[in-house]
Amino acid sequence: QMEDPIQLKEEGNKYFQASDYEKALQSYTQAIKLNKDKALQAVLYRNRAACFLKKEEYAKAASDASRAIDINASDIKALYRRSQALEKLGKLDQAFKDAQKCATLEPRNKNFQETLRRLGANIQEKVNARGTVLEPHRPGFSTDSRVQKMFEILLDENSDKEKREKAANNLIVLGREEAGAERIFQNNGVNLLLQLIETKNPELILAAVRTLSGMCTGHKARATAILHYLGIDSICMWMSVDNEEISLAVCNLLQTITDCLLGQGKEEHHGKEEALVLDTKKDLRMITMRLLDMLVSKKVSGQGRDRALNLLNKNIPRKDLKDHDNSRSIFVIDNGLKKILKVVGQIPEMPDCLPLTENTQLTASVLLNKLYDDLRCDPERDNYRLICEEYIKSKIDPQDMDKTLHAVQIVSGVLQGPFDLGNKLLGMKGVMEMMVALCGSEREIDQLVAVEALIHASTKLSRATFIITNGVTLLKEIYKKTKNEKIKIRALVGLCKLGSAGGTDYGLRQFAEGSTEKLAKQCRKWLCNTSIDARTRKWAVEGLSYLTLDADVKDDFVEDEPALKAMFDLAKASDKTILYSVASALVNCTNSYDTKELVPELVQLAKFSKQHVPEEHPKDKKDFVVKRVKRLLKAGVVSALACMVKADSAILTDQSKELIARVFLALCEDPKDRGTIVAQGGGKALIPLAVEGTDVGKIKASHALAKIAAISNPDIAFPGERVYEVVRPLVSLLNTERDGLQNYEALLGLTNFSGRSDKLRLKIVKEKALPDIENYMFENHDQLRQAATECMCNLVVNKEVQERFVADGNDRLKLVVLLCGEDDEKVQVAAAGALAMLTAAQKKLCSKMTQVTTQWLEILQRLCLHDNMEVQHRGLVIAFNLISADKELAKKLVESELLEILTYIGKQEDHPKKQHIISVARDCLTKCMDYELIKPLSQA
Repeated sequence: QMEDPIQLKEEGNKYFQASDYEKALQSYTQAIKLNKDKALQAVLYRNRAACFLKKEEYAKAASDASRAIDINASDIKALYRRSQALEKLGKLDQAFKDAQKCATLEPRNKNFQETLRRLGANIQEKVNARGTVLEPHRPGFSTDSRVQKMFEILLDENSDKEKREKAANNLIVLGREEAGAERIFQNNGVNLLLQLIETKNPELILAAVRTLSGMCTGHKARATAILHYLGIDSICMWMSVDNEEISLAVCNLLQTITDCLLGQGKEEHHGKEEALVLDTKKDLRMITMRLLDMLVSKKVSGQGRDRALNLLNKNIPRKDLKDHDNSRSIFVIDNGLKKILKVVGQIPEMPDCLPLTENTQLTASVLLNKLYDDLRCDPERDNYRLICEEYIKSKIDPQDMDKTLHAVQIVSGVLQGPFDLGNKLLGMKGVMEMMVALCGSEREIDQLVAVEALIHASTKLSRATFIITNGVTLLKEIYKKTKNEKIKIRALVGLCKLGSAGGTDYGLRQFAEGSTEKLAKQCRKWLCNTSIDARTRKWAVEGLSYLTLDADVKDDFVEDEPALKAMFDLAKASDKTILYSVASALVNCTNSYDTKELVPELVQLAKFSKQHVPEEHPKDKKDFVVKRVKRLLKAGVVSALACMVKADSAILTDQSKELIARVFLALCEDPKDRGTIVAQGGGKALIPLAVEGTDVGKIKASHALAKIAAISNPDIAFPGERVYEVVRPLVSLLNTERDGLQNYEALLGLTNFSGRSDKLRLKIVKEKALPDIENYMFENHDQLRQAATECMCNLVVNKEVQERFVADGNDRLKLVVLLCGEDDEKVQVAAAGALAMLTAAQKKLCSKMTQVTTQWLEILQRLCLHDNMEVQHRGLVIAFNLISADKELAKKLVESELLEILTYIGKQEDHPKKQHIISVARDCLTKCMDYELIKPLSQA
């Protein structure tokens, strides 16, 4: 009996996938008893909840899901399973709450949205059936009085808590329905909702804000009226509160209003609204100005500032660069660029700092980048640069070191946004020298800011050269002497970054003076120390992303399970730098980076001239890489990667996507691991990576999908509609620019898919894969030719594919007939199968087959005499199809040696293993007798 909870969990997963829920239940229960790890315990409870759901034991399912939620309040799977269980138990209000949380965590998830709609409708039905939350149905009861009653309950402080919750949920549901929203709006509802917000009761505020969001959705006139009634100042004030749930709900309300004003989303026309002319530009500018004011207000919480930045990020830059109107970006640059720069220039360790979260300044840098990218011409970019330069100059003051420090911090922030602009700002007179000088300051805050700025500046190799010359000695000195952990880790990262500037571990070892393992150990120690602030721990990850270029370091790192788990936990944070650093470290550990093949002659020449020649480290050889991959899989790397992929596009850059795709491809190398990758969400995570990002990243992700698709059951690996999203990435690999392995595994995946359903076959055809598959059927490479022919064998079941074979002016049928005569047995099996199905489905192809090549009869006879029973059976089926199609065609076959072959096979004694073959031969002879082309032996 196993005693490893992880192995028991994997065993339970296998039983669950096999629909053996009782055994899965036993495995999870045993694992729960043995396990001591909290994170794993949550997974085990939610998995056991899934078993109870399948067994229709809903009370137990709800209980286990609750236990998982107690450990991790944002466990989306546990929340959804509890919602399902509660719904079955008739607790619709509680089920609605859980589904609402799921939809908040994953707004794009259609399942959650559909569940919310269904539960909302069911709750509404119950409310309608009873008249109100409290009272039975009365004749003549109107929506108006029901709405009024809800508000009375909500505004009455003496109302029962449960009744208030039900009234709040019913109000939210009503606000999402057009008729209900209009009733609330027409009956002083907005004023009453405002009263709910003014109660300062968090639950009532949330109910009111969510109801307002529902009322605004898809209705421009009502959204405009609500905006004016509430006032943008009030909305921004509510969004500024230090309550994450309320701040997020208000942010969603303002986004809904903005969508209506911009004319985005599902626009519905109600009554005479279509005839109204609403001037939305003025309102949009007013919203933008208030959001910019929020950025520099000390009264705004860190979360509120983040919400304002996120709204600006989402709504200001153009979504499509083909749209020439970038006036919103120009307006923000002219009226708010300095305010964004002020946020970027904040120093959290200084007393006058604005309230910030860990992500505020990085989000501001992302906004700077998006605004810069949205500019259309050089004069616009020059204006942007001049505003930045003017603002930075205003902060440089030799007499006031604190102001100068802000100037350096601004440059550092811009370098994390529009890098080209940041690089130009570094060229301003004295900026680089000021950074180096601050490194030598005795004040710790000066060192902290300057070291961080040097790190961002050294990304550009030309700047790195300057820093290597002027700053390395200072960084080493700081690292050795400072006792401040925050400065120490940044100095270490600076040295690592400079050392690895050449992309190899050689320079790194030079800077680390041969002690990379020691530095990495220190980074891992920082990473695991939860008493250190998250920002400093993130720097430890960045240090490891450089240090893992060293093979000894990466081998030690993957053996350190606490460090890996700490890194995976940090990866869940919405932070651009941390995502890139984690992805880089994993690329290094899995050796999934590109390597240049060394030319032996050039190596010898380099040695002769006494130059350094990089040699492969023993721990970079395949055996060690495989061990590291297995270790990462065991530590839960797939779940971490899947979580990273869900990050907002502003955080998850195309470069990070490419790195994640590289890691996934390395993880998928061993077919035995692919089931684990699918079970932990790898299949789902790969789809967006294959669609968006760099060309290299999309190819790597598509190849990883092909590896999974080639051997997995598509219904399990890509359930529901998801499987159709995988077809295009697979088809993209059928390209002469891709390598043979990519072509081959894509063909295997498409073969697997095309064997599942006609809808999938049609999707493959619509993605224009047919010509590419046909091209690979001509390939000289045996495996490619075989894979393409097998894929075609599955596709010919589809009527549209059959019609292409019937159409005049193509050699498709000829190719299949000739492939039936190949020496490669596997190709013969596939080609004969395709020909058997085509001739059975389309009688026209039976006569066409005799015209495409003079070798057709010889090939058919060889098939019918083949030693491989599978090939022989398919050959006889083709013969039967030809005989059945036309009497003249049958006569032609009877006059050939094929009659003798059929007679020989048909006369054989019945045999279980060969019966299917003998039966088809006898059917052929019977058909010929029906035509009176041959006579029974007794009449001969």
